[in-house]
Amino acid sequence: MIDGATDELVTIRDWLRWAVSRFNETGLCYGHGTTNAWDEAVWLVLATLHLPHDRLEPWLDAHLTRSERLALLDNLQRRVVHRLPTAYLVQEAWLGQFRFYVDQRVIVPRSYFAELLESGFAPWIDDPEGVASALDLCTGSGCLAILMAHSFPNAAVDAIDISADALVVACRNIADYHLEDRVKAIESDLFAAVKGKRYDLILSNPPYVTTEAMAALPPEYRHEPALALAAGPDGLDIVRRILAEARAHLNPRGVLAVEVGHNQDLVTAAFPDLPAVWLDTEDAEGKVFLVTREDLPA
Repeated sequence: MIDGATDELVTIRDWLRWAVSRFNETGLCYGHGTTNAWDEAVWLVLATLHLPHDRLEPWLDAHLTRSERLALLDNLQRRVVHRLPTAYLVQEAWLGQFRFYVDQRVIVPRSYFAELLESGFAPWIDDPEGVASALDLCTGSGCLAILMAHSFPNAAVDAIDISADALVVACRNIADYHLEDRVKAIESDLFAAVKGKRYDLILSNPPYVTTEAMAALPPEYRHEPALALAAGPDGLDIVRRILAEARAHLNPRGVLAVEVGHNQDLVTAAFPDLPAVWLDTEDAEGKVFLVTREDLPA
C-alpha cells in the first residue's frame, strides 16, 4: 500500500472497491464475523468511520476528510499486511444484533449458541422464565453469558474463564449491557471456584482446536490467544474435564451443551457410550452436543 492512496481515493465507494481488490489480491482469511472480501471491507470501512452498519447506500458517495482517509489506510494496512482480524482493528464483534467489545485478550466471538439462544434453547428448555441459574463456561468476552441473561430473564448467570485478562473484557461487556446485578464474572479453572454450586443450564464453547489444526491456522487466527483455542492432540482435553465434572454442577433435569466445531467424529469416537444429542442450526449441523444431567457420568 502507498500513502498516495489517500489522495486518489476520495469517496467511501472508492475505498470499498480498493479494499476488496487488496483483500482478494492478498488472499486474506475470513471467519471472524464475515465470510468474504466484500462484507469484510464494508464492516471495516463503516466501523472505522463510526457509521451505522445497517445502511451503506447513503454514504457511498460521501467525500472523506484527510484524517478519515489516513485512519482507513492505517486499518487496511494492518488488515492486509499484519493479517489482523477486522474485529480487533475496530474493537467490536457481533452475535446477531448484539455488539461486544473485543481486543486481543479474547478470541473473536463466534458461536452456534447465538442462534440456539434466540429461541430460549427450545425445546430443551421448556420455560425460559423458569431458568434460575445458568453458567457460561469458558466465557472469553462474556458474550454467551450476556445472551443467556437476555434469553432467561430470571436467571443469575455465572461467566467463568481461566484467563484474568479475558475477564477484564467480559466485565466491560457485562457493564455495557447493565447486567452487573445478574451476570457474575469468575476467574476459575473450569468448576474449581464454584464447588458445590448447581445450575439449570451449562453452556460451554471451550478450546477445541487439535494440535494438528493449531499448526495449520491461518495468520488471522494466530492473533487470538492460544489458551482459548488449543486443546491437545484430539481437541478434547477440556471437553473431557467438563464431561467428568458437569453432573455435580447441574440441578435435576439440568442440561449441559458444548460446542466442538468440526470435532463431532472425534467426540463420538472418544465417548461412544455418551447419549449425546447433536443440535443443528440454520447454518450448520453437528457442531454442538447436548447431554442431560441424568446421562452424564457420576
